[in-house]
Formats: sequence, C-alpha cells, structure tokens
Amino acid sequence: MDLFESRLRETQLRDAPLAVRMRPRSLQEFVGQGEIVGEGTILRKAIESDQLLTAIFWGPPGSGKTTLARIIANITEGHFEQISAVTSGVADVRRIIEEARERKGLYGTKTILFIDEIHRFNKAQQDALLPAVEDRLVILIGATTENPYFEVNSALVSRSKILRLRPLSEEEIRLVVQRALEDRERGLGQLNLLVDPEAEDHMVTMAGGDARAALNTLEAATLIAPVEDGRPHVTLKVAEEAALRKALLYDKTGDAHYDTISAFIKSMRGSDPDASLYWLARMLYAGEDPRFIARRMIIFASEDVGLADSHALQVATSAARAVEFVGLPEAQLNLAHAVLYLALAPKSNSAIQGIMRATKDVEQREAPPVPLHLQDPHYPGAKKLGHGEGYKYPHTYPGHYVDQEYLPEKLRSTHYYEPGTEGEEQRMAGEWLKRLRRNRPPSPDTD
Repeated sequence: MDLFESRLRETQLRDAPLAVRMRPRSLQEFVGQGEIVGEGTILRKAIESDQLLTAIFWGPPGSGKTTLARIIANITEGHFEQISAVTSGVADVRRIIEEARERKGLYGTKTILFIDEIHRFNKAQQDALLPAVEDRLVILIGATTENPYFEVNSALVSRSKILRLRPLSEEEIRLVVQRALEDRERGLGQLNLLVDPEAEDHMVTMAGGDARAALNTLEAATLIAPVEDGRPHVTLKVAEEAALRKALLYDKTGDAHYDTISAFIKSMRGSDPDASLYWLARMLYAGEDPRFIARRMIIFASEDVGLADSHALQVATSAARAVEFVGLPEAQLNLAHAVLYLALAPKSNSAIQGIMRATKDVEQREAPPVPLHLQDPHYPGAKKLGHGEGYKYPHTYPGHYVDQEYLPEKLRSTHYYEPGTEGEEQRMAGEWLKRLRRNRPPSPDTD
C-alpha cells in the first residue's frame, strides 16, 4: 500500500459510519462469542496459526460474522477475497477459483474466500464452489443469517465447520457502546458526550443483540442531542427518537420467522385471543408478508378448528381475499378479525387426524383393488367385466342412505374419522355417525 492509498483509506474510515469505524481489528477487541473465538477454542487457534478450515458463520445481524472475516483478513498471510452473494454470480466465483489456482501454482499462496450472505447463492452457484473447496484450492468462509442446513447446499455444508453465533447479550452491547463513547480515534470520545444512564439502557435494550444497531442508534442520537454547557446531552427522549422503533430480530425466511409463526399458531390453537393478536402484530410490524399469515390461517381453520365450526374456513379464506383486495395497512383489520374468530372458535383436529390415519394405511398396507361395485361402469365393455354390479344408489332409498361398504374388503369398516366433541361437529356427526356405524361388521383379520 503506497502513501496515497493509505491516506485514501484513512479518509474513507473517517467518513464511514460509526459501526464501521468501531469494527474490531483483532480478536482481542472482538466482543462476544466466547464459546467460538475465546481463548483455547478451535477457531481461535486456527485463526492465530493461520490454519483455517472451510467454515460457515451462522448468526443474526450484528453478531460479528463479517467482523470475524475481516480479522482473519488482517491476520492471514494468504490472499483474502471477499464477495457478496447479492451482487456476485457464477462468473465471479469461477474467476476467483482460476486466480486461486494460478496463485497457488506460481507462488504457493493459499486463497481465503469470504462470501457474505452465502445463502443467497442459488444451487448452481454453490455447486461451482464444491470442487475448489474439496481440493482446498480455496478456503471458504461463508456468512449467513439463515439456517445453513436448510439454505446451503448439503454437499457444501458437509465439507464445512458450522459455527453458530448468538445475539450479543445486553452486557456485551453495553461494552460496545461504551467503547464507542470513549474511543477518541475512531469513536465519539472527542465529542465529550453526556449520556444519561436510562438513555444508554434504552439503546442497549432496543438493539436486540445487534451491535451494529446499537452503534447506529448512538450515532443518530449524537446528531440530534441538544448541547448543554458545551456537551451534547443524550437523554432518554433523544435515545427514543434516535431508535425510532425496536429493531426486531426477525427475518422473513429465518429461524425467528418460523419461531414467531409457531407462537402465533399455538396461541390460536390454545384459544388465547390476546396472545394471537400480539404475535400477529409482531409479524406485521416486522414486515412479514400478510399473504403468508393468511395462508397459515386457512390451514389452521381446517387443521385446528375443522368441523367444530366450518365457518372458520370461510372466515380465513375471506381474510386472505381481503389482504389481496385491500392491502396493508387496512388489511390488518381483516386479519385481526379472522384471528380472533379462529382463536375463539371451538376446536377439533379430526380432519388432520383422519387424513393422517388414512395416509398411514396407504403407506404401510397393501393397496387392494377398488371393490367391483364401486368401479366405473360407463366406458365400453365395463359392464361385461362386472364393473358397478351390485352398487346401491343412495338417493333411491329412504333418507337418501343405504348400508353399503365403500372400502376394500380388507379395510372393511375401518374408521379413519373420529368426530370431535365440540361445536357443530358434535351435533352434526356424533349421533348420526354412531347410527350409521352401529351394525357394520368389523374388518376381516388381515394378519
């Protein structure tokens, strides 16, 4: 690096956001993730000895994935390449691999390739990496907020060390904030800020374990803080204005997404309207696709309410239609309407239990032919084969019902559907079904 490049980098760093300026430059400065990079850990030893293995850093925003990669870049004697899966494609990957091959052949220099948001690479792009990773032509370090076991090629995962980074604790976030307040070279130390304890508490809490979010809020607070006795004064009100809103730990395709929708479904299943509304509000606040929520409500209407109140399915499908027709923010009213209906409705899971029992028999038992009297008699020659012979047409019998077997003989009188005891289902299916099944013979022994 010549003098011009050095000064250019200094200028860029000076003008960079606080979160960039305060990025740790060494493992000693790195905050959190002690179980991964603490003294004596495998990763720390590998970094310090420059003997890295292919790894995928998996964790929420602001947990230190990119920072770790940059620390590795500062320490390694090999060539370090960094790309983002958002802006790079197969051509970039192939170019880097070819350059790595030449570098290794000519100079014996290894190449470390850091791919940010590696989950955004499609299958073809991930496959292009495999040969180079397997031959150790490149040492791959991937970073992702998504579960790599779901989002990254299984062949690539099997060749990588998966290292899960957790959200930073409030104590760790507080340390990051305090360092920024004290650092006169890269931080805000030269401003001599006065930060009220409750303001600092608010910034730490609102960060949600994201160091970058905490530093962004702190930087915003310094811009709007009133000056008192020559010192910018960050009060709780200033911190609240800087934070704007809580940065929820939520990604539309990540673990938090599935955990939140799970809590939403379980709250409706548990007939808790308050919790159901809370999780709905939390998903909408975090930017969840309302169509996804509506689809899950339609499924819930049959899976958990079912025949206890068949109107639930109509309400859920109407809410889904309203989402398409009205859109947010007004459609949140339609969703709330449907959520409350589903939460307060009587519950029955007979539909899902019934189809699961039937599916189990289909999977595990032999598939006998359709009984002759139920086979289609309408095509030419079918009647000569006996198709439809003996079939009784229910509408010609009193009550539009006739006792007749509709299952194959070996499954005769098997009961897949068991009526629930709540709401409409008890009245509609209970006594009626008992009467229909009362005198049917049991299934023959199939052992």
